Amino acid sequence: MSESTYTADTFSSPTPVLSVSPVVLSAPGRAVDLEVRVSAPVTGSDLPVILLSHGQGYSNNLSSLNGYAPLANFWAAHGFVVIQPTHLSSKTLSLDPDTPGAPLYWRSRAEDMKRILDQLGVIEAAVPQLLGRLDQSKVAVAGHSMGGHTASLLLGARLTDPHDGTEVNLAEPRIKAGVLLAAPGRGGDALSESAAENLSFFSTTDFSEMTTPALVVAGDKDTSAHLTVAGADWHTDPYFLSPGPKALLTLFDAEHGLGGVSGYDVAETTDENPERVAAVQRLTWAYLRTEFYPGDSAWQAARDALTAGPNPLGRVESK
Repeated sequence: MSESTYTADTFSSPTPVLSVSPVVLSAPGRAVDLEVRVSAPVTGSDLPVILLSHGQGYSNNLSSLNGYAPLANFWAAHGFVVIQPTHLSSKTLSLDPDTPGAPLYWRSRAEDMKRILDQLGVIEAAVPQLLGRLDQSKVAVAGHSMGGHTASLLLGARLTDPHDGTEVNLAEPRIKAGVLLAAPGRGGDALSESAAENLSFFSTTDFSEMTTPALVVAGDKDTSAHLTVAGADWHTDPYFLSPGPKALLTLFDAEHGLGGVSGYDVAETTDENPERVAAVQRLTWAYLRTEFYPGDSAWQAARDALTAGPNPLGRVESK
């Protein structure tokens, strides 16, 4: 399909999606090889790529290449190739808790995405229906919760490694845009006592160098008390504490699941709302669509649709 095929009024006409998993990428030095799921529209060429980083949660399989189907399927049905790794933090791997980097493997997660970009040719060859159809100049990263932290590092956020005191810069220039979904905010006095003690890498998060364009999505009821004492506003820090260009989608009455983005009918979604999920699908797609094709009106149309009715689901601001 040409780059003009998808406009804001085509949300109702998705393309069939093919999904292949696991595609196994060699990963020397990693505890196990890197497994990914690849989802793509069955037709079209010059397809942009979204790397989707899973969060952590109570379920066994959502934190793996098998999660986030509401997002992966929608994005793929509307013209993106979506690549989902199983990070080392996934419960599906059941790694020894003494494995270096445990329990959340913050550095390894970002390195997973770099490995995927290094091996896009391998992925294409492993999925013959994909061969020659990727536009490797148009790559975005998206992540939910801990995946949002991973995405923020790839977009340019910094932190100090608590083990050796060095500043960590994992910014990935091949990634041109990002979507942060319920992502962690600043460290310091914003952290809960438990997070400061047990997840010390959060303590020094610095968004001042996160220069890559990004859409930050936050729920105004997502208090995440186990991580922060700053309330729901904490999840807007990646927007307010980073340089532009950035956009912020605040979803009204949304909690950490943002209506249920991590999977269909997920018991741990505390704010299940299909309409909210649909809004996240459309607005994230439209944002990335217009980032990659600046003449496309999808983002403006999606923003207008969000606030068109008497009871809007949220609001968008930008800088």
